[in-house]
Amino acid sequence: MSDVALRRRTARTTAARAAEASEPTPTVAPVPARTSLVRRLGRVVTAVGLRSVAILAFLALWEVAPRVGVVDRVFLPPFSEVLATTWELIRNGQLPQHVAASLQRAGTGFGIAVATAIPLGLLIGWYRPVAIVLNPILEAFRNTAALALLPVFVLILGIGETSKIALVVFAAFFPILLNTISGVRTVDPLLIRSARSLGLSSPRLFQKVILPAAVPTIFTGLRMAGAASVLVLIAAEMIGAQAGLGYLVNAAQLNFQIPQMYAGILAISVIGIAVNAALLAAERHFSRWRA
Repeated sequence: MSDVALRRRTARTTAARAAEASEPTPTVAPVPARTSLVRRLGRVVTAVGLRSVAILAFLALWEVAPRVGVVDRVFLPPFSEVLATTWELIRNGQLPQHVAASLQRAGTGFGIAVATAIPLGLLIGWYRPVAIVLNPILEAFRNTAALALLPVFVLILGIGETSKIALVVFAAFFPILLNTISGVRTVDPLLIRSARSLGLSSPRLFQKVILPAAVPTIFTGLRMAGAASVLVLIAAEMIGAQAGLGYLVNAAQLNFQIPQMYAGILAISVIGIAVNAALLAAERHFSRWRA
């Protein structure tokens, strides 16, 4: 091949490469923010819908069954009638009064149980001598039903607020205590050894390792205690109280005001769901380090 032909071929190759380099590189168009928002909303709606299917089916059955005669509507009014009665109780102030009375008792008892059970559970779970001394008495009391002690609390503390709050404390104390002990004892030993090898003192070890690792188990106990405190309090209010959701349900049943009775039961269910949701939100807040 002559030098002239070789130079021409090299020139053509160089020109082709330059043309390819000058062509713009194709880019992927970004997804619009609006489309991303729509997708996120779609996922949220789908998740909420799936979780609501069973509840909506139950409420639909509650509405239809009394109307078609499957059950006597005198004893089980349709859900719409219960909602109307609930709204009327809210408007005349009766339901907020009973809800406030129950929440005050349950909140006070639950707070006392949390303030005493978590520190004691940490001590029992971490220090074996404390566990050896306290386990026998704790086992005796934890196997005693809370409602079985209601007459004892009434005899000792009277029929007023103190006996009801004490009963809530007793019912909420042991779920929190036992789950706190379990949370401390199930901390990964490798984490503890690693922290000690880094020179952490006992207080810092508790703060940085033991408590964060035990948080999920402790909150499981808190959720169990929250449900137990509400249920035990309602039962106590049915026996001796002048205000509260338990009193409302019992009085409505005795006076054959059936829609009001179901309105009280509905309020108890809503409070239980709200308490559980609040504790779940608190658990997510205190367990963010696990993400």
